[in-house]
Amino acid sequence: MVPCGAVLWRRLLRKRWVLGVVFGLSLVYFITSTFKQEERMVRDRNLLQVQEHEQPIMWKVKFSSGNSSQLSNQCRNSVQGKLLITDELGYICERKDLLVNGCCNVNVPSTKLYSCDSCLPNGCCSVYEFCVSCCLQPSKQHLLERFLNRAAIAFQNLFMAVEDHFELCLAKCRTSSQSVQHENTYRDPIAKYCYGEYPPELLPV
Repeated sequence: MVPCGAVLWRRLLRKRWVLGVVFGLSLVYFITSTFKQEERMVRDRNLLQVQEHEQPIMWKVKFSSGNSSQLSNQCRNSVQGKLLITDELGYICERKDLLVNGCCNVNVPSTKLYSCDSCLPNGCCSVYEFCVSCCLQPSKQHLLERFLNRAAIAFQNLFMAVEDHFELCLAKCRTSSQSVQHENTYRDPIAKYCYGEYPPELLPV
Protein backbone atom coordinates (compact mmCIF):
# COMPACT_ATOMS: atom_id res chain seq x y z
CA MET A 1 0.00 0.00 0.00
CA VAL A 2 1.34 3.43 -0.99
CA PRO A 3 1.70 5.83 2.00
CA CYS A 4 -0.70 8.77 2.09
CA GLY A 5 2.17 11.31 2.19
CA ALA A 6 3.63 10.00 -1.10
CA VAL A 7 0.23 10.19 -2.83
CA LEU A 8 -0.33 13.78 -1.65
CA TRP A 9 3.20 14.77 -2.76
CA ARG A 10 2.63 13.33 -6.25
CA ARG A 11 -0.69 15.14 -6.60
CA LEU A 12 0.89 18.36 -5.41
CA LEU A 13 3.72 18.10 -7.96
CA ARG A 14 1.18 17.71 -10.76
CA LYS A 15 -0.23 21.16 -10.10
CA ARG A 16 1.29 23.79 -12.39
CA TRP A 17 1.52 26.52 -9.78
CA VAL A 18 3.63 24.28 -7.54
CA LEU A 19 6.05 23.57 -10.41
CA GLY A 20 6.11 27.30 -11.15
CA VAL A 21 7.05 28.10 -7.57
CA VAL A 22 9.82 25.47 -7.56
CA PHE A 23 11.17 26.77 -10.87
CA GLY A 24 11.00 30.38 -9.67
CA LEU A 25 12.87 29.62 -6.45
CA SER A 26 15.54 27.74 -8.41
CA LEU A 27 15.92 30.67 -10.82
CA VAL A 28 16.23 33.19 -7.96
CA TYR A 29 18.88 31.01 -6.29
CA PHE A 30 20.87 30.71 -9.53
CA ILE A 31 20.77 34.46 -10.23
CA THR A 32 21.74 35.33 -6.65
CA SER A 33 24.67 32.90 -6.68
CA THR A 34 25.89 34.24 -10.03
CA PHE A 35 25.81 37.88 -8.83
CA LYS A 36 27.63 37.00 -5.62
CA GLN A 37 30.35 35.19 -7.56
CA GLU A 38 30.80 38.13 -9.95
CA GLU A 39 30.98 40.58 -7.04
CA ARG A 40 33.66 38.44 -5.41
CA MET A 41 35.68 38.28 -8.64
CA VAL A 42 35.47 42.06 -9.13
CA ARG A 43 36.51 42.67 -5.51
CA ASP A 44 39.48 40.31 -5.81
CA ARG A 45 40.52 41.92 -9.12
CA ASN A 46 40.35 45.42 -7.65
CA LEU A 47 42.33 44.33 -4.60
CA LEU A 48 45.01 42.79 -6.84
CA GLN A 49 45.26 45.96 -8.93
CA VAL A 50 45.64 48.10 -5.81
CA GLN A 51 48.40 45.84 -4.51
CA GLU A 52 50.17 45.93 -7.88
CA HIS A 53 50.18 49.73 -7.97
CA GLU A 54 51.03 50.25 -4.31
CA GLN A 55 53.73 47.64 -3.87
CA PRO A 56 56.80 47.71 -6.15
CA ILE A 57 57.96 44.36 -7.48
CA MET A 58 60.81 43.06 -5.36
CA TRP A 59 63.15 41.50 -7.89
CA LYS A 60 65.61 38.97 -6.49
CA VAL A 61 68.17 39.28 -9.27
CA LYS A 62 71.74 39.72 -8.03
CA PHE A 63 74.47 41.15 -10.26
CA SER A 64 77.92 40.33 -8.93
CA SER A 65 81.27 39.52 -10.50
CA GLY A 66 82.15 36.89 -7.89
CA ASN A 67 79.68 34.10 -7.40
CA SER A 68 79.58 30.91 -5.39
CA SER A 69 79.95 28.54 -8.31
CA GLN A 70 83.35 30.03 -9.20
CA LEU A 71 84.58 29.38 -5.69
CA SER A 72 83.57 25.72 -5.90
CA ASN A 73 85.05 25.40 -9.40
CA GLN A 74 81.66 24.36 -10.79
CA CYS A 75 79.61 26.07 -13.48
CA ARG A 76 75.98 26.10 -14.40
CA ASN A 77 75.46 26.21 -18.14
CA SER A 78 72.78 26.58 -20.80
CA VAL A 79 72.47 22.76 -21.04
CA GLN A 80 70.16 22.52 -24.04
CA GLY A 81 72.46 23.29 -26.99
CA LYS A 82 73.35 20.39 -29.26
CA LEU A 83 76.43 22.14 -30.68
CA LEU A 84 77.15 25.11 -28.40
CA ILE A 85 77.05 25.69 -24.64
CA THR A 86 77.32 28.89 -22.61
CA ASP A 87 78.49 28.70 -19.01
CA GLU A 88 77.56 31.14 -16.26
CA LEU A 89 80.92 32.91 -16.51
CA GLY A 90 79.97 34.10 -20.00
CA TYR A 91 82.12 31.68 -21.99
CA ILE A 92 80.63 30.01 -25.06
CA CYS A 93 82.17 26.83 -26.44
CA GLU A 94 81.41 23.77 -28.49
CA ARG A 95 79.67 21.03 -26.52
CA LYS A 96 82.68 18.74 -26.97
CA ASP A 97 84.83 21.34 -25.16
CA LEU A 98 82.66 21.41 -22.04
CA LEU A 99 84.56 20.24 -18.95
CA VAL A 100 83.16 17.77 -16.42
CA ASN A 101 82.60 20.63 -13.95
CA GLY A 102 80.13 22.27 -16.35
CA CYS A 103 82.52 25.06 -17.42
CA CYS A 104 83.81 25.73 -20.93
CA ASN A 105 87.43 24.86 -21.54
CA VAL A 106 89.04 28.32 -21.84
CA ASN A 107 92.24 26.81 -23.26
CA VAL A 108 90.50 25.89 -26.51
CA PRO A 109 90.92 28.62 -29.19
CA SER A 110 87.27 28.45 -30.26
CA THR A 111 86.01 29.26 -26.74
CA LYS A 112 84.93 32.91 -26.50
CA LEU A 113 84.01 35.19 -23.62
CA TYR A 114 80.91 37.43 -23.79
CA SER A 115 80.53 36.72 -27.49
CA CYS A 116 77.82 38.61 -29.39
CA ASP A 117 78.25 36.74 -32.68
CA SER A 118 74.88 36.43 -34.46
CA CYS A 119 73.46 39.29 -32.34
CA LEU A 120 72.01 42.53 -33.71
CA PRO A 121 72.37 45.98 -32.12
CA ASN A 122 68.83 45.67 -30.70
CA GLY A 123 69.95 42.73 -28.53
CA CYS A 124 68.32 39.97 -30.60
CA CYS A 125 70.41 37.00 -31.74
CA SER A 126 69.91 34.08 -34.09
CA VAL A 127 71.62 31.60 -31.71
CA TYR A 128 70.40 31.13 -28.13
CA GLU A 129 73.85 30.47 -26.65
CA PHE A 130 75.30 33.67 -28.15
CA CYS A 131 72.34 35.58 -26.74
CA VAL A 132 73.11 34.29 -23.24
CA SER A 133 76.85 34.95 -23.56
CA CYS A 134 76.32 38.49 -24.84
CA CYS A 135 73.69 39.17 -22.16
CA LEU A 136 76.18 38.18 -19.45
CA GLN A 137 78.50 41.09 -20.26
CA PRO A 138 78.84 43.24 -17.11
CA SER A 139 78.00 46.28 -19.25
CA LYS A 140 74.50 44.83 -19.87
CA GLN A 141 73.58 45.07 -16.17
CA HIS A 142 72.00 48.54 -16.44
CA LEU A 143 70.03 47.53 -19.53
CA LEU A 144 68.64 44.48 -17.72
CA GLU A 145 67.82 46.52 -14.63
CA ARG A 146 65.87 48.99 -16.77
CA PHE A 147 63.97 46.11 -18.34
CA LEU A 148 63.09 44.67 -14.94
CA ASN A 149 61.88 48.04 -13.72
CA ARG A 150 59.53 48.27 -16.69
CA ALA A 151 58.62 44.59 -16.95
CA ALA A 152 54.91 44.09 -17.38
CA ILE A 153 52.96 42.31 -14.68
CA ALA A 154 52.42 39.53 -17.23
CA PHE A 155 56.13 38.68 -17.00
CA GLN A 156 56.34 38.98 -13.22
CA ASN A 157 55.90 35.24 -12.59
CA LEU A 158 58.67 34.43 -15.06
CA PHE A 159 61.30 36.89 -13.85
CA MET A 160 60.46 36.76 -10.14
CA ALA A 161 61.82 33.21 -10.15
CA VAL A 162 65.34 34.15 -11.28
CA GLU A 163 67.97 34.92 -8.67
CA ASP A 164 71.05 36.17 -10.52
CA HIS A 165 72.43 37.58 -13.74
CA PHE A 166 72.93 34.15 -15.34
CA GLU A 167 69.40 32.92 -14.63
CA LEU A 168 68.00 36.22 -15.89
CA CYS A 169 69.86 35.90 -19.19
CA LEU A 170 68.70 32.30 -19.61
CA ALA A 171 65.09 33.37 -19.10
CA LYS A 172 65.34 36.57 -21.13
CA CYS A 173 66.88 34.89 -24.17
CA ARG A 174 64.26 32.17 -24.40
CA THR A 175 61.63 32.86 -27.01
CA SER A 176 58.38 34.12 -25.52
CA SER A 177 55.27 36.02 -26.51
CA GLN A 178 57.56 39.06 -26.94
CA SER A 179 59.24 37.32 -29.88
CA VAL A 180 56.11 36.49 -31.86
CA GLN A 181 53.32 38.29 -33.65
CA HIS A 182 49.85 36.90 -34.33
CA GLU A 183 50.74 34.17 -31.77
CA ASN A 184 52.34 31.94 -34.41
CA THR A 185 54.87 33.99 -36.40
CA TYR A 186 58.25 35.25 -35.20
CA ARG A 187 58.64 39.03 -35.30
CA ASP A 188 62.12 38.33 -36.67
CA PRO A 189 62.39 34.71 -37.87
CA ILE A 190 66.21 34.88 -37.84
CA ALA A 191 67.10 36.84 -34.69
CA LYS A 192 64.46 35.45 -32.34
CA TYR A 193 66.45 35.20 -29.06
CA CYS A 194 66.46 38.60 -27.36
CA TYR A 195 68.07 39.97 -24.20
CA GLY A 196 67.32 43.61 -25.09
CA GLU A 197 64.80 45.90 -23.43
CA TYR A 198 62.34 45.77 -26.31
CA PRO A 199 61.02 43.00 -28.58
CA PRO A 200 61.95 43.02 -32.28
CA GLU A 201 60.02 45.34 -34.58
CA LEU A 202 56.78 43.91 -35.92
CA LEU A 203 57.07 42.63 -39.46
CA PRO A 204 54.71 44.24 -41.99
CA VAL A 205 51.45 42.32 -42.43
